[in-house]
Amino acid sequence: MSQTPPPAPHLAPHLAHARKDWYAVADANSMAQGQRTTRLLGEDIHIDGSFDAPVVTDATGRRLSTQVRFDHLWTTLGDDPRPLFEIPEGDEPGRRRFPCGMVRVRCSPLRAVENFLDIAHFPFVHTDVLGAEPYTEVEPYKVEIREQDDEVWATKVRFFQPVAARSAEGGITTDYEYRVPAPTTAVLYKTCPPKPEAQDVIALFVQPRSETECDVWPWMALYDFETPHADLVQFQQMIFLQDRSILESQRPIKLPLDPKMEIPTRADLTSVAYRRWLKKRGALYGAVEGGA
Repeated sequence: MSQTPPPAPHLAPHLAHARKDWYAVADANSMAQGQRTTRLLGEDIHIDGSFDAPVVTDATGRRLSTQVRFDHLWTTLGDDPRPLFEIPEGDEPGRRRFPCGMVRVRCSPLRAVENFLDIAHFPFVHTDVLGAEPYTEVEPYKVEIREQDDEVWATKVRFFQPVAARSAEGGITTDYEYRVPAPTTAVLYKTCPPKPEAQDVIALFVQPRSETECDVWPWMALYDFETPHADLVQFQQMIFLQDRSILESQRPIKLPLDPKMEIPTRADLTSVAYRRWLKKRGALYGAVEGGA
């Protein structure tokens, strides 16, 4: 006599919501090292196959949906996931596109995204690179939640940077635009020193290993064909490693959505909009709503 299978476990609403999103979990370099096990939303997943023909399974052996976009392998734990966002600039001819490795951080995946959106820390954390004293004031800029696309945008951001990019020759005032198309992804458009009429694109794809630990996968689409590949990757790795010690010291570890828990300043408008947008979407994996 066959047994009735046990009912599917009840998922907390914040976890059920997160399982419907796509996440970058590998690039070509990491897959070339052979099969491996990683974690996604608190579960083990197994990655095998080639970058062009990947096989990703969960701990039960269930095969997960996959796609290769933006030079990364993406997967989801959901059976009916939301569509993966587009980054049209990444498909423009003439750009140099490449992943920049991975950095593991003991922090909320949402904290990692919010840090990427923060402008005010440049002179103090990335001193003499992305910022420097006395150029510490953040000029007024525009932030909006674009309802039609369901994205957060920050535009008209300007900041003096001693080394805005590897291709920069001396300090320049850099124009920035930030876009948040998904809870664990942020895209930066900034002044392209070799081609001022265009913008460099730098994206941060965050893989939530759990609510308090994540793998960060930076990706770039540039018009810089002079700087050696290793130097470009090292530059981005250096920037994020400088951020890691700050991220791992923040308390609470999860991102607080209650405005009374942290006091924002004018420079934090993007963070305020991001938190409001997360709460509205119900994207609470890695967040804390109350004062706990």
